[in-house]
Amino acid sequence: MKSLSFLAILSLLALALPLATSSDPSPLQDFCIGVNTPANGVFVNGKFCKDPKLATADDFFFAGLHNARPVTNAVGSNVTAVNVNNLPGLNTLGISLVRIDYGVQGQNPPHTHPRATEILVLQEGTLFVGFVSSNGDGNRLFTKTLKSGDAFVFPEGLVHFQFNVGRSPAVAFAALSSQNPGVITIANTVFGSNPPINPNVLARAFQLDPKVVMDLQNKF
Repeated sequence: MKSLSFLAILSLLALALPLATSSDPSPLQDFCIGVNTPANGVFVNGKFCKDPKLATADDFFFAGLHNARPVTNAVGSNVTAVNVNNLPGLNTLGISLVRIDYGVQGQNPPHTHPRATEILVLQEGTLFVGFVSSNGDGNRLFTKTLKSGDAFVFPEGLVHFQFNVGRSPAVAFAALSSQNPGVITIANTVFGSNPPINPNVLARAFQLDPKVVMDLQNKF
C-alpha cells in the first residue's frame, strides 16, 4: 500500500482535534505565546506570556516534520515532539503533536501521558499498537495492527505502546490534547529512577529475585 501523504496525515489530525476535549484550561484570550522570562509578560500555564502586540507568525510555526529522523537508540524509535517548549504559540491552546520514526522491529515502549489523550495516524509501515485499561477495568489489553492511513486512540493516562512489525521502517504522527502532555516511560521510571527504588520493593512487586531487579536497574 502506498504511504499516506504528509499533507493527508496533517489533514486527518486537524479534523480529529476539534472533536477532542482539551485537558488544559481553556484560554481567555486569542493566544498567549510562551516565553521563559517575566519581562513584559504574565505567568499562565507554566509559561510567561509575551505581550500579544509583539506576536509574530514565527511564534506559531515549526518546520521540518517531513524529514526522517535517525533511529539509533536501544528501543528503535525516535520521537520528535512539537509542544509548548519548542512552539511557544501553543501555550494555553491545549494541543501538541509528535512525529515518531520506527526502525525495523523498533518500538515506542510502554508509557503514559499524564495530561493527554493521544490519537495516532500511521503514515507508512505496519504497527502493532495497544493500551491497557486501569485496575478497576481489569487491566484489559486493547490492540490493533495498523496499516498506512489507519488511526488509533490512546486514552489519557493509560499505559500504551507501538511496535513496528513490518519489514521496513515506519512513520507515524500523533496529536495530543495538551500543550505539554508529559511522558512516563514505564521501564525507565520503575528501574531507572533517581535515586533508585529499593530493590526489595520492586522484587516484591514484580515477584522477582532482588538480584534480577538490580540487574535491570543497572540497565537504566
